[in-house]
Amino acid sequence: MLNKLPISMVASGQRLLHLTVMLLHATAVTAGEWKSHEVRQINGTAGDVRLPAQFQIVTERWNRVVAVPYIAYMPEKDRLLMLVNCDYPHHAEVLFSDDRGVTWSSPKPAIVGSDSKPVAGLGTSLRYLGEGNAVIYGAARWFSRDYGQTWKESVPLAQTSDGKPWYTWDPPLAERDAKTGKIVRLVETGYTWFKPPEVKTAHQQAYLRFSTDEGKSWSASSKISQWEAVSEVALLRAANGSLIAACRTDTPARMQPEIIDHTEGLGISISTDDGKTWSDVRKLYDWGRHHPSMLLMPDGAIVMTYVVRKGYVNTPEGFPQFGIEAVVSRDNGQTWDLDHKYILHHWIGHIKEGPTAWYPSSQATSTVLLPDGSILTAFGTGFRCQDIVKGQPAPRDVGLIRWRLNSGIVNAERKLRDAAFDSELRNVYHPASK
Repeated sequence: MLNKLPISMVASGQRLLHLTVMLLHATAVTAGEWKSHEVRQINGTAGDVRLPAQFQIVTERWNRVVAVPYIAYMPEKDRLLMLVNCDYPHHAEVLFSDDRGVTWSSPKPAIVGSDSKPVAGLGTSLRYLGEGNAVIYGAARWFSRDYGQTWKESVPLAQTSDGKPWYTWDPPLAERDAKTGKIVRLVETGYTWFKPPEVKTAHQQAYLRFSTDEGKSWSASSKISQWEAVSEVALLRAANGSLIAACRTDTPARMQPEIIDHTEGLGISISTDDGKTWSDVRKLYDWGRHHPSMLLMPDGAIVMTYVVRKGYVNTPEGFPQFGIEAVVSRDNGQTWDLDHKYILHHWIGHIKEGPTAWYPSSQATSTVLLPDGSILTAFGTGFRCQDIVKGQPAPRDVGLIRWRLNSGIVNAERKLRDAAFDSELRNVYHPASK
């Protein structure tokens, strides 16, 4: 398009203006795409509380496979950085917003090879470290020193301390000095598989390790015994100093294995001694909900978003339903108000029950706090997905919800909190408005 500008017919000042406008249009994918939205907080017999919010599908015009989003807020630039995974085979790309999510730049590959082409492989675990530094994970840890524009430095990912592959999904926890704000420790979680004959029953196992030099070197990993039958672990430092681990738990033994791992659950484990020891995992949901992202609010409340892949009842026509929910803890992760959870968004899949019915589901949530006190949650969704690309789900999209917690009063019901973690009451829900 640039070669169609009437360059010979305008003065140099006009020429610069035209070029600037064209470049801006070339880099902006969306413009003013926020739509009015409603977040619902369930409130038992009193009926749902309806909260105004904003919503957009960032990638809808791309018509590509875009999955597994992570977002980070970079306060020095008042800029959002998003990591996504595009196409098949997946490769990591990044995009930016300078207006807190209203518009986004065009995506560009994060990790490129010597041939200047994107390097295939899933990119995960985005964490902004401050002062322009950020890290993402792939086959190695990749670092950016220029606010996510380029990713040229890498540090290898060592195996577990017992010689097994180390898989990473959640961002490392960045611990800062209270006075200087400098990072004093990174805490990284990873997981691997144990299978017969090494063990009687196949299960996943989560680990922990630390870095005191901003990720250049790492301690030997610790195999956390309480995290047996746990894979992905998201970490947060609570207001009282405890470390909170939101754990993706293995599929319950009583449930038949499925084609994909959507029957895995969600639980909480807590350390009061800086990660040396951990409590047993206390399950919030036995199955169907996982991929958590936690956020510490200024008043000490912890907000946790997560995906709903199983547990929503099918529509009367037999189509599966999926969603994004959030729950809040106001006692440093000890208890979670399941009776007043938030339904951030839900959608109906276009494929009925069968081997590809999971295609429209979500793959991730990532949540940050914006300077105005609003919460921004990114999530993957296959709401438009059909089985059309060599048996793989496409297209896939990234959604955004800008929302706030309810500041009003809710009832005192606690039926869900008091129900058994593996009960139908706790795990099965109809997302239609009440």
